[in-house]
Amino acid sequence: MVVLNRIYTRTGDDGTTALSDGSRTAKHDLRVEAYGTVDEANATLGLARLHANSDAAAAISRVQNELFDLGADLSRPRIDLDAGAPYPVLRIIPAQVARIEAEIDAMTAILHPLRSFILPGGSALAAHLHLARTTVRRAERLASQLRAATGDVNPAAVHYLNRLSDWLFTAARIANDNGAADILWVPGATRDPA
Repeated sequence: MVVLNRIYTRTGDDGTTALSDGSRTAKHDLRVEAYGTVDEANATLGLARLHANSDAAAAISRVQNELFDLGADLSRPRIDLDAGAPYPVLRIIPAQVARIEAEIDAMTAILHPLRSFILPGGSALAAHLHLARTTVRRAERLASQLRAATGDVNPAAVHYLNRLSDWLFTAARIANDNGAADILWVPGATRDPA
């Protein structure tokens, strides 16, 4: 259980931060960049939720909660020591990835196939979902880089980020009147024909 009775601690004034296992690392460490970007994606979803109906808001809220779980996952190094931890370690699990896939499939079933790439935008909800999608993609790149550099990242966490960006893309299309209000990319539309 988290108890926050004081927001500032001054412990980070030296440029370090605590990871969830209690160890300290530089605030510019790749692990901190990865989970910090997950937090940024979560904040963009908070903006998106302001424009969502109750069903979409509930789905976004669930994803936001899972992104907090994912941040906790990424902030704990040493996966090999999970079994000996004094408390249950919070990790993303494959079933969460599978659920996101099933939701993508359900949304895709009501959309017409794309015949062009689409531009981020349309409704306010769709625009915010696209912003969240690009932030999730950055988090995925950072988590993948961390995994390549250290070998110490839960594979399901990277899989979740990869699927979540697809979920956000598909949800943005749903938010654009089930794709009818998508803004299509027109290749070379502003090129001078001369």
